[in-house]
Amino acid sequence: MSLIQLEQPLPSVHPLKPSTWPFLMLGFRPMFLLAGIWAVLSMLIWTLVLSGLMPWHLSIAPTLWHAHEMLFGFASAVAIGFLLTASQNWTGIPTLSGNWLLFLTLVWFCARLVFLFNDTSLIFLALLQATFWLLAICHFANILLKAKSKNNYQFVIILCAMASFNIVFIWLLETNSYELVQVFSHLAILGFTLLISVIAGRVVPFFIARGLSLAEQVKTPRLDKLLFWSAVVGISGFFSHHVLSSQLNPGYVLVFTAILHLVRCVYWFTSGVFTRPLLWSLFIAYVFMALGLLGFGGSYLNFPWYGKDALHLITIGAMGLMILSIMARVSLGHTARPLTPHPLMSIAFGLCALSAVTRSVLPIFINPHHSWLASALLWIAAFVIFVAVYTPILMKKRLDGRRG
Repeated sequence: MSLIQLEQPLPSVHPLKPSTWPFLMLGFRPMFLLAGIWAVLSMLIWTLVLSGLMPWHLSIAPTLWHAHEMLFGFASAVAIGFLLTASQNWTGIPTLSGNWLLFLTLVWFCARLVFLFNDTSLIFLALLQATFWLLAICHFANILLKAKSKNNYQFVIILCAMASFNIVFIWLLETNSYELVQVFSHLAILGFTLLISVIAGRVVPFFIARGLSLAEQVKTPRLDKLLFWSAVVGISGFFSHHVLSSQLNPGYVLVFTAILHLVRCVYWFTSGVFTRPLLWSLFIAYVFMALGLLGFGGSYLNFPWYGKDALHLITIGAMGLMILSIMARVSLGHTARPLTPHPLMSIAFGLCALSAVTRSVLPIFINPHHSWLASALLWIAAFVIFVAVYTPILMKKRLDGRRG
């Protein structure tokens, strides 16, 4: 599907008018930058607590805070920023900018502060997170409905599911139902694999074809549809098994879904992928997701891989690396810059990939605590590079002087 270019001439910047700030011209700008900064700060806090260098001040276990902030703070901000930006191209209808985008950003920011410093009631966190999701989803859905963009309605359903997982996660924390909290954090991860599957199915073959000047992109409509429904059944089975105490084993469907992802990788692969950082980073991230899902599903079938280690191949290797790659590409393309990332970004991609392997595989061979710390430091280094390289890009006007 061809993209619609909506960029309007940029008005003169006025310090008291957010609608004129380049930083608030499109959803990817504040969401990507703040998510990148939070990826560094939240992981730094987690590393200091994990290493014993900083005492933990909340009654909630730091592992649960870490899980919430990585999934519903960092990753969710990137997902919303990307979809607000992409939907404008898909539909031809302008999305949030100016004052409303500033409001959405401040709600997200306040939620991070509230959860970091509030040790009494989580009601304010729930209200802020619900406001963030409600505003973003309602606006996104309205854009799609106006344009009658039916092939994108699935994103609304996925986002509603993710928002539900988030609010239930917080409610379970408030009621001290910690075992179920872990279940809903895993549900959120599986939800992100579905979101990644749909988005990657759209952008990865397109990016490969464009980046390598191929005559046409690979299309696998039947496989795409099978993958979507297999993932939905797998997530439903996981929910049924852990929340409704069903005796059905979700591992079979999860492993089947992972195999379908690997088949998709075979269709997409061409040796030229490894000549472009923005391509190999995406491809490797998708392979990591397939392998992580294979290991996590396999943990229900007595595969010799600890389920949480496999999950981190998804969270760090798939979500983290794909987020880095998507943010790098979208930030260049939507600010009218050449799609050639700074050389340091190749290092950032490599560090993130190494972080994933260190966290998910090395605990088999070395002290797990050491591998966790090493992985966290590699993650921090990767996102420090992103923030350093992309802050000026995300804060400044498009190179062509247009709005966007």
